[in-house]
Formats: sequence, structure tokens, C-alpha cells
Amino acid sequence: MTEPVVFGRELKDAFKPVNNWVAAGISWLEDVQSFYRERSALEKEYAGKLNALAKKYHEKKAKKSATLTVGDSPSLTPGSLESASLTTWTTILTSTEQLASEHDSLSTSLSLQVCDVLKAIQARYDDFRIRHEKLAQKLVTQRDEMYGDLKKSKTEYDNVCKMVEEKRQKIDKSFDASRSKAEKAYRAEQLEMNNIKNSYLLQVNVANHHKKRYFYEDLPEVINSLQDLNETRVTRLNALWTLSSQLETSCYQNSIRLLDTQISEIARNTPTLDSGMFLKHNLVIWNEPADFGFEPSPVWHDNPEMVVDAPSQIYLRNILQKSKRGIEGLKGDVTRRQQEIGNLMAEREKVKLDEAQAQREIDLTRSVIYMQEELLAPASKLLRYEVEVSTIVGVVGDLSRGAQAHTFKSTSFKIPTTCDLCLEKIFGIGASGKGSKCTDCGYTCHAKCEMKVPAECPGVLDKAAKKALKEENKKKAQEAAETNGVELTRSNTISSMSSTHTAKPSLTPGIGSVRMSKSPSISGASIASASSAGGAGGPTSLNATTTTSTSTSAAPRRRIIAPPPERYISPPPVHDSPPGSSSGPAKGTGKMLYPFSGDVSEGQLSVSEHETLTILDDDGAWITARLDSGQEGLVPTSYVERFPATPSYAPPPRHRSPSPVSERARSPPPRETSPPARAARTILAPPMLSKAFSKRGPPPPVKPRGAAKKEPRVKALYEYTPAEDGEVEMKVGETFVVLERDVGGWVRVRTEDGCEGLVPGTYVADV
Repeated sequence: MTEPVVFGRELKDAFKPVNNWVAAGISWLEDVQSFYRERSALEKEYAGKLNALAKKYHEKKAKKSATLTVGDSPSLTPGSLESASLTTWTTILTSTEQLASEHDSLSTSLSLQVCDVLKAIQARYDDFRIRHEKLAQKLVTQRDEMYGDLKKSKTEYDNVCKMVEEKRQKIDKSFDASRSKAEKAYRAEQLEMNNIKNSYLLQVNVANHHKKRYFYEDLPEVINSLQDLNETRVTRLNALWTLSSQLETSCYQNSIRLLDTQISEIARNTPTLDSGMFLKHNLVIWNEPADFGFEPSPVWHDNPEMVVDAPSQIYLRNILQKSKRGIEGLKGDVTRRQQEIGNLMAEREKVKLDEAQAQREIDLTRSVIYMQEELLAPASKLLRYEVEVSTIVGVVGDLSRGAQAHTFKSTSFKIPTTCDLCLEKIFGIGASGKGSKCTDCGYTCHAKCEMKVPAECPGVLDKAAKKALKEENKKKAQEAAETNGVELTRSNTISSMSSTHTAKPSLTPGIGSVRMSKSPSISGASIASASSAGGAGGPTSLNATTTTSTSTSAAPRRRIIAPPPERYISPPPVHDSPPGSSSGPAKGTGKMLYPFSGDVSEGQLSVSEHETLTILDDDGAWITARLDSGQEGLVPTSYVERFPATPSYAPPPRHRSPSPVSERARSPPPRETSPPARAARTILAPPMLSKAFSKRGPPPPVKPRGAAKKEPRVKALYEYTPAEDGEVEMKVGETFVVLERDVGGWVRVRTEDGCEGLVPGTYVADV
């Protein structure tokens, strides 16, 4: 017995080829129907016309043989092989060529019992296929929307990270008068960043689960349904072929032996034979798309761990309670709908081969697809809630136990009202005037602050108790704002690995792809050290809650290194070159022995005889020079006479030592003394130089321009010590030859002594 073929299990992400294959099979029914109609009209004619008809459809079959057998784009060509259905069809055409006459009764029977049924089947099954196609498109749209939400969450996270960094820099630049306000804004922005990061991590996990559901549940189910539709079509087609053969048997007694052979050949055409051959020639190696991973901001966080300090736990607790309520509301509804769909599909299986139940089959198929479409939205929400609950519980435990949640109700405040959490006013038209108010204790807050409110509702209170509680909440908020100091130190902001190529960690097998451990973030390291008494500096993780996925789809890339903060490094050395010049320091001066008219498109200069110039570089064939007007370009080396080098004044390097923020706030920055003016570079020619010019002959030949092409170079802006194999040490001002740019944020270079390696792209600049 032939082993059952299941497309959804074997053909991953293959809706398009399967859909095209099924569509071709349904469209092919029109050819079969046309054949029998024409045959009904031609039964009264001579065998010559009957043979011509059979030959005509032999040719049609030959043109469509590959498409009907293995589809439009098979991974393995079938050669001369044909599908079981096409083989059966060939037998029918061959039998037709041997028939010589027909009767009116046979013509009428073929028209009514075969052609009309084929037409109805083709229209009905094509409608089924189109509905499957729409369902698959909605699945793709929903998946893309989830990916888009993840991208938006990542953008929001990057933006808030930049805002935190700007707030921190604003503290450094503020004085005593505005320092307190700047620190308060910095703390508030940091808390917001932690919450947005947690939301981003949750979104990553939700997107991964949506991806798995799409590729392993929703899409395989649609593909299997298309396979069933095609196999049902084949079964129905076999039945009609059998019917037409039986009609011919009753009409042609002398063709009984031929028609018996034809019937037996049809009986061998089981629906799974075509599916098996299509599967064999379209089976390719399919790699599951890589899981989404946490992408750190280049200016703040560099680890995929959720922030679980006290304010963040408040936010996570509120999300946990919200998700649990959502699960309670959706779980029963989703289960009920799934059971209804299963019952409808079971009923459809019973009637799909009975033509008398054709209308019932239509109604059932439409109902199943409609209910599957309606189930997408609640099932997606339920999945999101379940992932959020499992993720939060796996990291910090069930925070909702013992919590006294507020019963918030959305309210529009028409008069200025103070938010009990941030002490800011809630007032305005539209979103600015929207807030929430607890119907039990009267706690009032912004809509944006609702998820940050601690679950400490005392229950139903009278008016006096609500007023007293509001004063108490105000005092707590003020004390928290005054006592929650921030140590003004910058923590390391270098991300350790590139986000899109790191090994993707997982919460638990089959649950997520983001490593969720109970650990403070890097952004909160300075706060934790200032607020905790004797707390350990390293992260603490929950037992048996985090596991790292060992399977990754891409090799790890190098870390992305941001330039060191300006206050901790010395500025790059000042070169003796005019502003805006991209060239390095001057290597001497000279004078033109001959006039030269250069090609501007080649970067060459046009200079007159005796004109002085500053030499920036010389490769032996061409000189890179700068005129007194500031113009730079190329002139032939043989056209220039160099002057002897003369000493020039070099200003001492400027250095700015780091100073504490408090000291910088108390005293103004020291004045920098201006260096003496640089010595003049103009050097007069020797007295006999003009005479020598008068005696020289014609200008020497100019070497080809190709000899003057320089290798691209970069200059080190900061010192760098290699941390991994294959990296190159750098000193400030050192130059390197560029071999390859943008190697994952790094540059491959060659040093002066011939060594090759990688240097951070943010630590160098083009020369």
C-alpha cells in the first residue's frame, strides 16, 4: 500500500508551488470537459475525425505534461516520466483512437453525465482554491505585521536609549541651579528606557512564537487542505472517467476488451500517486528562518537580559496581570472555535465524494475557511498573552501573587489633575487629557503611567480616606524623587556582539529565543551601586529559568565597538594643514620647472612655470601638491624641483584631562593660550636658478597616470589594543592601507610592516 503523503509536513513554506500545481490541475478539468463535449458532437462522424480529435489532445497533454506532473519549477526534472493521472489519460486517448463509430445515445449520455459535472466540479474547486489562497495571504499579512511591530519596538528602544544618553550628557553640562532638575529627568528617562526594553524583549519573543506557529501550524494546515482538494479532484475525475468508459462499454460491444483495460488503468490511478511524484521532484532542503534576537543599542545596553529592579518589576507585574486577564477571556473562546472547525471538517470529509451533497460540501468548505479567518485574531492575542506570562514568570516568578491591583478606568480630565505617580499635571484636549483613575481608592495617573503604578490598592475608600491616601502618595513620590540619587559615572556602552549574528539564547525549549535572566541592565548599574547597600555587583539569575539555544543559523560576527567617550581620551593630534583639507602633513616645498596643464577629471593641476607649491605626497611618478590658493591635485614629479627642508614651529599638543562633573560645575574651564604663529613656509629659489631654467631643454616625458594611483589609507583616531585574534594594535595618528571596508563594522587593513588584520571602523578616518 502506498504510504500517505502529507505536503504540510514535507514541503516547508511551499504554499505558492503547491497552489500553482493545484490550480493547474483544476484548470486541466476544462480540457477534459472540452474533450468529452467535442467527442459527444463527433461520435456520429467517421473514425478519421475521431482519430484527429485524439491526436489533438495528445499534443495538448504533451505541452502540459511537465507542469501537471511536477509543477512549474521542480527541483528535479522528471525526464520522460508522467504522473499517474497523465498515464491514465494517455490510455484513454489511445482507446479513443481505436473507436470507429458512436451512437446518438452515447453522445447524449456523455454530454449530460460527464461534461456538465466536470464543469460544475471545476468551478466549485477553483472557488475552494481561491479561498485557500486568500487565507494564506492573510496569514502572511499577519506574520508581516508582527515582524513590523518588532521593528517598531526596536526603533522605539533605540530612540529612548539615545534620549537617556542625552539626559546623562545634559547632567554633565548642567550647573548647580539646574542639576537637580536634570538628574530627575535622567532618572525618569532611564526608567522609561527599561520599560521599553522589556516591551521590546517581549515583542521579540512573541514574534518568534508567531513565526513558529506560521511555519509549523497555520501554513502546513492550509497546504494540507490544498493537497486534499487536489486529491479529491483526482478522485472525482477518476469517477467521471469510469462513468464515461462504462457508457462506451454499453454502446460498443466490440470494444469491451479495450474498455476493460482502460477501466483497470483508471482504477490504478490513486490520488496519492500524483502527489507522491510531485513531492519527489519538488523536495528541497529547507532551512528554517533564524529566530529573532535582542539587538542592543550602540549607545547603551549590551545584554539580552530583562531589567528586574524594583520599578521594572512593577511594570512587569502590571503586564502579567493584564495578560492573565486576557488569557481568561480568550482561552475558552479559542478552544470552542477550534472544536467547531474540527467538527465542520469531519462532516465535510463525509460528503465531499458524494455529488448529491455538492451544495453541502460548498457550505461546509466556506464555513471552515471563514471560521479559520475569524480565529486568527483571537488566537494571535492568546499566544501573545501566554508568551508574556511564561516569559515574565520564568524570569522573576509570579509577581501577581498577593498583589492588590488597582481597578483603573479610563478618564478624560477637564480640569488640571495631579498624577499620583509622577506629580505632573493631567490636562488638555485629546490624548494629553487622557488618564486613568482607580474606582476603588481614587488613585489618579496618566495613561502612560498606568503600567508603572505599584499594585498596592487598599480597596474601596470613602472621600476622606481617598484624600488622605492621595497626600500620602504625593509625599512618597516626593521622597522617592529626592532620595533616589544617581551616581554620575558613565558605564561601558560597547555592545559585545553584533545583534543579528549572535547565538540566539532561549528562555525554555520551545518557548522563546531571548535569554531571560534576572539581572540588572548596564544602564542601571550606576543607580544600583548608589541605591543598594552592600549589593553584589554581578547579575543574579533565577535557577532553572534560562537555557541557551545551541543551534544557530549563522556564524557569530565581531562585536561593534563605539568610539571611547571624549572625556576619557585625548583628542587626535592637530596636523599642519588648512581646514577642510583631506591630505596629511606637508612633506616639503618645491617650484615648477616647466608649465603643466593637467586634466581636471583626473585630479591634475594646471600650474605655470616657477610657481611654488607645497608637496603633500610623492609616489615617484606624480606628486600630490597644494598651491598657495589652497587647491590640491597632481603634477608630474619630473616637473618639480624640491627645495631644501627648513625647520618650522610645531605647536605643543593640546590635552584635556578629565575632571569631575562637580568640579567643572563650580569653576569655569581654564583658558587656552594661543600658540605662536607658524613660521612662514615660502622659500626663495637660489640666485642662479633662473639661469638654470633658461638653459634646460624641453620638459621630460610624463609617466602614465596609473603610476600615481595611491592605495586607500586610514588614520587611527584613538589607541586600540587587540582583544581577539586577527585584530591589529593601533596608536593615535598611525596610518594603514585599507584592504576591505565594512567587515561587520570593522575595516581590514595592512600595517607598515606588512601585517594584516581588523581594526574598529569607528576608530579610524580616511586619509
